[in-house]
Amino acid sequence: MSEPVIRPIEPGDDPAIAAIIREVMPSFGACGPGFAINDPEVDYMSRAYAAPRSAYFVVEDGGRVTGGAGIAPLEGGGEETCELRKMYFLPGARGRGLGERMLRLCLDRARELGFRRCYLETLTGMDAARRLYERMGFQRLSGPLGATGHFGCDQHYLLEL
Repeated sequence: MSEPVIRPIEPGDDPAIAAIIREVMPSFGACGPGFAINDPEVDYMSRAYAAPRSAYFVVEDGGRVTGGAGIAPLEGGGEETCELRKMYFLPGARGRGLGERMLRLCLDRARELGFRRCYLETLTGMDAARRLYERMGFQRLSGPLGATGHFGCDQHYLLEL
C-alpha cells in the first residue's frame, strides 16, 4: 500500500471534499446553523481557496481523497491573522499522523503568505483535534475572533506563528 499524499486541492476534488465535510461534521453534531457545513464554499472548495492568501490541501490515499484542510485570511481579523479552515478526515484517515502533517503544511503556508497568527474554531467533542492543536502550540481563547459566522463552535484557539 502506498503512502498517503498531501497535495493542493484541484477542481476534480470538490465533490469528494464536500462529501467528507457533509459526512464528518454531522457525526460530531455540527450540522445546524452556525457551522461550516452550511458555508457556500463547501461545494467549490478549489475555487474558494484560489483566492489571495488562501490555500487548501487534500489527503489522497490509494487514489481516494480522505481529508483536507486549508488556511485563509480571518474575516474581520486584520491582515496578520489567518484561519485554519475545514480540517476534516474520514474515520479511516484518523490516527495515522495525517492531521499533524496537514496542520504543519497549513502553518508553513500561512507563514509563507505573511501571516503572524493562526486562529481556529472547533467544538467540544472533537477531542483528538483539540489535543493536536494544543500539542502544536495553539492557545485556548475565552471567545471568538473575527467574523466567521460559525456561532455553533464553542472552542477557539490562536497560535503565534
